[in-house]
Amino acid sequence: MIRALGLMSGTSLDGIDAAIVETDGEGAVRPGPSAFVPYKPEERLILSMALEAAKSWEPEAPMPEEIAEAERHFTLANAIAVRQLLADADLKPADISVIGFHGQTVLHQPERRRTVQIGLGDVLARLTGIDVINDFRSADVAAGGQGAPLVPLYHQALARSAGISEPVAIINIGGVGNITFVGTDGALIAFDTGPGNALIDDWAHAHTGEPVDRDGAMAGAGEVDMEALERLMAHPFFEAPPPKSLDRFSFSPDAVSHLSAPDGAATLTAFTVEAIARGLAHVPGVPSRFIVSGGGRHNPVLMSMLSRRLQGGVLPAEDLGWRGDDIEAEAFAYLAVRALRGKPLSLPGTTGVPEPMPGGQLHRAGKVLG
Repeated sequence: MIRALGLMSGTSLDGIDAAIVETDGEGAVRPGPSAFVPYKPEERLILSMALEAAKSWEPEAPMPEEIAEAERHFTLANAIAVRQLLADADLKPADISVIGFHGQTVLHQPERRRTVQIGLGDVLARLTGIDVINDFRSADVAAGGQGAPLVPLYHQALARSAGISEPVAIINIGGVGNITFVGTDGALIAFDTGPGNALIDDWAHAHTGEPVDRDGAMAGAGEVDMEALERLMAHPFFEAPPPKSLDRFSFSPDAVSHLSAPDGAATLTAFTVEAIARGLAHVPGVPSRFIVSGGGRHNPVLMSMLSRRLQGGVLPAEDLGWRGDDIEAEAFAYLAVRALRGKPLSLPGTTGVPEPMPGGQLHRAGKVLG
């Protein structure tokens, strides 16, 4: 068993999830301490500027300065998160074998064989004194895969460790939504379903100044505009078979721009739910239950809509003893161990890569800085 630390920063731009896992990179998983470090307002602004700059970043052009600046700030913020978690857990750098550093996705264009997650792995290794593996997606995308989702192998390990034998769907609602179907015969199929929290968060921020629709209060006060929802669901992504993945900006909120703040929030929340339901047409069996992780499960309006749309069997990850806020950070700790051992990080059924694909870049730690 190897003790690894995972760092995950989602498309919602809320902060950094850090989690420690002891694992063999196979079916043995023992989650340890975790922490969430919210971004400071200025860090969120810098990252938002980087995301905006990435929209016009052409493949042959140098990295825009807005993105380079964000990468420096982001790497330092992750180093602080590592130090905070280690201090809270009364651990030293020597107690951790490797950090799985996902980075912040600023651009994801697998159709152009291009994906960018910022984060300076070599600098993080020097700042923390711990070996770092980053750049988890590039090898998959270069080989023709979607580069996402990468968490399904960890979902499968969690299901095995929980003794789940029936078909199950694990739904992650982060900035983007995705689903993992774990079958009784070992089948593992995963893909992005559509928007997660990102459109809802952006709508809430534009109308209230809050980074999220807290407790779904705005959506709960509104009504779903079915015409606008139909326009949103007309996107060709939903008819495409998996494998498929998304960028944070793959969908536009223009269809709800004429609605009131509550009605727009309700409609965007319904959009996330309908996208998940539509995605189930692409799985090979009927899940016995739907386990929800990610920030979306904290939204009671979204969870209620999802339960009604899927006709029950919708459970938050905590009902199985999992930590729904930490699963993605735990996953990148798990994937870092797999990368160290040269094991695949993605499969044809999860990203569409032609064959099981290893990945990640290893950065050895030197003298700790600071």
